[in-house]
Amino acid sequence: MTQTPAIDDILGGQRRALAKAITLVESTRDADRDAAQALLQAVLPHTGKSIRIGISGSPGVGKSTFIEAFGRHLIKQGHKVAVLAVDPSSPVSGGSILGDKTRMEELSREANAFIRPSPSAGALGGVAQKTRETKLLCEAAGYDVILVETVGVGQSEYQVAGMVDFFLVLMLPNAGDELQGIKKGILELADAVVINKADGDMAAQAERTRGHYQSALDLLGRRSDWTPRVLTCSAIEHTRIDAIWELIGEFRALAEANGAFDDRRARQNLQWMQHLILALVEARLTRNEPLNQRRRELESRVQSGEITPYAAAREIVALL
Repeated sequence: MTQTPAIDDILGGQRRALAKAITLVESTRDADRDAAQALLQAVLPHTGKSIRIGISGSPGVGKSTFIEAFGRHLIKQGHKVAVLAVDPSSPVSGGSILGDKTRMEELSREANAFIRPSPSAGALGGVAQKTRETKLLCEAAGYDVILVETVGVGQSEYQVAGMVDFFLVLMLPNAGDELQGIKKGILELADAVVINKADGDMAAQAERTRGHYQSALDLLGRRSDWTPRVLTCSAIEHTRIDAIWELIGEFRALAEANGAFDDRRARQNLQWMQHLILALVEARLTRNEPLNQRRRELESRVQSGEITPYAAAREIVALL
C-alpha cells in the first residue's frame, strides 16, 4: 500500500508530500483508492481557490513554449503555478507529455512551479479522473493557477473543458485554409483563441489569422456571459503574454460578478458525479463473474438477433 502523506505537509506546500499524494491518487489498488478518497475529502475545504485554465493546440503550435512563457510570467506576478496534463496516448509510445520537464526546463526549475505528467496508461476517462483529483491536491498545496494541458486531440479537449474555468485554444498563423479543417466544436469550447508565433515575418500573417478566427467566433453567436476573443502572441519573444493573463482576469471578474464562475464549477461537479456513477457501475459489473457470464450469454443472443439490446441491458441492470 502506498504511504499516505501528512495533510499538514500538503497544506504547507511541501512538494514531496504533494508528489506522494498524487502517486496515491494515481494508484489503481483498492486500498490506495480508499486512502486517496479519504485524503481528498480531508483537503476538500482547502480547494477551489485557484483559476483553472485549460490549454489545447495541435502539434507544432508551440504549446510547451507557450506554457513555459505563460507560467514564468505568472510566477513573476507572485502566483504559484501547477501544470497538469490529460494524455490519452498509447501507453506503448508514452506520448510527448513524458518529456514535460525537458520541454519546460526553465519553468521546472522555478520554486513556485509544479509540473506533473499524467499517467499514460488506461482509458481517457481514467486519466481525466486522476487529473481532476490531482488538481484538487495542487490547490490544497497553495497553487493558485492550475494549467491543464491536453496533449491528445478530440475527446481529450472536451474532457479538459469540463474541468476548467477558462479554455484557451492555441493556433498557428496560417490564415485561410486552416479554418476549413478546424472542428467547429473546439471553437465552441474556446473562451479565447491565441495565435502563437506572431513574430518576425509571421507577425502580419498572425494578425490576418486573428481576424479570420474572430469572424468565425462571431458567426457562432455570442454567449450570454462572455464573448470569446482572439489574441496574438509570441511565446519565444514573450510578447503579449501579459495581455492573455489580463483577458483571463477580465473573464474571471465578469464570471464571479454574475455568478457564472461558481455555477460552472457546480455544473462540472454534478456532471462528473453522474459520469462516475456509470463508471462505478461498470466496474462493479466487470468484477462480478456470475453476472459477467450472464452478460456474455446475453451478448451472444443479441448478436444472433434472439433478443433486443434493450431487453438484454435491462436484465443485466436488474441482476446488478
